[in-house]
Amino acid sequence: MSEPLKNKGKNLAIEASRQARLESLLPIEFPEALPVSQRIKEINEAILNHQVVILCGETGSGKTTQLPKICLHLGRGIKGLIGHTQPRRLAARSVASRIASELKSPLGDAVGFKIRFADKVSQQTLIKVMTDGILLAETQTDPDLKKYDTIIIDEAHERSLNIDFLLGYLKQLTLRRPDLKIIITSATIDVESFSKHFNNAPIIEVSGRTYPVEIRYRPLEVKDEDDQVEKIEEAILDVVKDFSKVGGDTLIFLPGEREIRDIAEFLRVKLPPHFEILPLFSRLSNEEQQKIFRGSNGRRIILSTNVAETSLTVPGIKYVIDPGIARVNRYSTRNKVEQLQIEKISQASAKQRSGRCGRVSDGICVRLYSEDDFNARPLFLDPEIYRSSLASVILKMASLHLGDVSQFPFIQPPSRRFIQDGYLLLQELGAVNEQYALTSIGQDLAKLPMDPRLGRMLLQAKKENALSELLIIVSALSIQDPRERPLDKKAESEAAQVRFFDEKSDFVSFLKLWVFFDEAIQKKTTQNNLRKLCHAHFLSYLRMREWRDLHEQLRDLILDMN
Repeated sequence: MSEPLKNKGKNLAIEASRQARLESLLPIEFPEALPVSQRIKEINEAILNHQVVILCGETGSGKTTQLPKICLHLGRGIKGLIGHTQPRRLAARSVASRIASELKSPLGDAVGFKIRFADKVSQQTLIKVMTDGILLAETQTDPDLKKYDTIIIDEAHERSLNIDFLLGYLKQLTLRRPDLKIIITSATIDVESFSKHFNNAPIIEVSGRTYPVEIRYRPLEVKDEDDQVEKIEEAILDVVKDFSKVGGDTLIFLPGEREIRDIAEFLRVKLPPHFEILPLFSRLSNEEQQKIFRGSNGRRIILSTNVAETSLTVPGIKYVIDPGIARVNRYSTRNKVEQLQIEKISQASAKQRSGRCGRVSDGICVRLYSEDDFNARPLFLDPEIYRSSLASVILKMASLHLGDVSQFPFIQPPSRRFIQDGYLLLQELGAVNEQYALTSIGQDLAKLPMDPRLGRMLLQAKKENALSELLIIVSALSIQDPRERPLDKKAESEAAQVRFFDEKSDFVSFLKLWVFFDEAIQKKTTQNNLRKLCHAHFLSYLRMREWRDLHEQLRDLILDMN
């Protein structure tokens, strides 16, 4: 039998299997309480009659969980997967779990997810939830995304580099794949730009929360930056005490992990023991993150970065405290570095935050700034493409033969200055020549799933016979730090990890940690004992495995290069 006939027979078998799996899920139910469920007929018609549909809705509308089910109801997911992207790994995992639960299907069966170092997708899978970075990576091996018949880009308003790149890529793909359905979802933020980008695609607006949220302004009288921290702590404590008289859980937004740890420690000292204080940030272990989804007999206070702003719904929240600040990544073309700076959030972000407390009952959001301050803020945060080095984007585009970056159909094209800076950095790395064409070094760098500067370190390390050490260090810099510092065991964790500390170099600390874990593996230590060893030294076992997996992946890629 010829190869094309074999492939056709294989595809028909897969389609038949998916058809049978879909029929086993019928009838698909949609919770009547969700606003999106009231608009199913309109959404169905839009998807059937248009290649691209823009769905916008406030927090709580149900768009994230119900859209993939609506696509299933229309018979999508048979000829190809329904791909559903999320900006963050934590959100991809939790969204997949929720959809699987609603379809009464085990996770990894009809509904699967794929994130970095975790792949729960099977032959039975109809809906594949993944980070937008995963879908972007798949364009390199599947340029026409033939394994999908539907693509849902969720939380598009976040306008990350990956999202902007995907939206431009998908616009080009619509001409080659007229059968591909594309659904863009967004909060009620600048949706007209998405519609215009896709040739005036229809916009469907869905109302969000069903309960009103009262906005209270409580501006702080701040003298300087140090004073601001104390004022925020005092204000949070006062507001939490006021809320405790009524009852309900509180979500507090903070700029980063350090601030979360400091405020948690402060509140534990000041509040009675029946208050359960839970941190939420991306570097937490999965076990720690899952605590926010469990019920509690006490009073819960969730301290979160902006991961809870749109990507994740924390259940049971009645109150939100918003200091109005966040850490924002900005690239300096002068210094050639990216910095996380604390800045005021936009009006759109403030509205997203307040919307998190109108899900279960009437909510109250306390903003620790004035109404005049709110009104003076920009409507939206600058898209990441205006705040980042474009070197990795240019490299990826060149490797995919997508042409001149200045001609690529971005929703909002980057400035010529940032494009020029990206090319100059790639020239310094030897990745492009004076005509901006990819060199052999650039072709190798494009194969490495990391910042081109880190990749260049590995290529040079191979020549300098320093590859073994640099592989350990670079792979460590490319994952979340596996060393944990539980809020209530800070001194204990520091003592347990003192053996890895090196006063002269953080890089040497990584080498010491690697040797420690590697020696345990070489001794044929069982997986259970490895977990216990990590637990005793306050290390994330999963991230240690991620580190080794990435190390192995990078080593294989480097060694395969000429």
